Amino acid sequence: MRGRFITLEGSEGSGKSTNLAYIRQRLEESGVDVVVTREPGGTPLGESIRDLLLDHRNSDMGTDTELLLMFAARAQHLHERILPALDAGRWVLCDRFTDATYAYQGAGRGVPEERIATLEAFVQAGLQPDLTLYLDVPVEVGLARAGARSEPDRFEREAVAFFERVREGYRHRASADPERFRIIDASGTLDEVQKGIDTILGDYLAGFAA
Repeated sequence: MRGRFITLEGSEGSGKSTNLAYIRQRLEESGVDVVVTREPGGTPLGESIRDLLLDHRNSDMGTDTELLLMFAARAQHLHERILPALDAGRWVLCDRFTDATYAYQGAGRGVPEERIATLEAFVQAGLQPDLTLYLDVPVEVGLARAGARSEPDRFEREAVAFFERVREGYRHRASADPERFRIIDASGTLDEVQKGIDTILGDYLAGFAA
């Protein structure tokens, strides 16, 4: 039986890294054989592309270059890691996927959705996540959290207006596909956020036990 594909989405400071580890723990405790990965990245080639994308010295990178690099990393990620795992019956938990491209390069940078959709169809051949958890946090809260943890990367140096557009892009995606998306208020305490995750995962896993 083909594995399931779960993605975790959210902008800067939403708590993705911490909650990715928590989701992995919850899945493994439920007996799920899960592969955890991330985008951009997930493979040696993808991680090299990630370094290019995040390096603030590449501030003059063109929008189309950024978009194509994202999908180049994704194509390798699918070929080398995601599809083989799913075909083997394993579940894949991915920190960001194509919804992030629609949010960051689409809503954030202004790339037309049609252009992203063309690349999505070419690279993914119809593959979509089975479940997407979106950690939603006000931009000011998220940026304050992100700024306290490390030196900002190329994306984190963007203006507040950019991240407002990214958030709206995510919320638009979530409202357009409510069967796949689950929105979690990530502005609360970690305990509150993880209780929300527990409820979603509990309901989702119950569907496989039935």
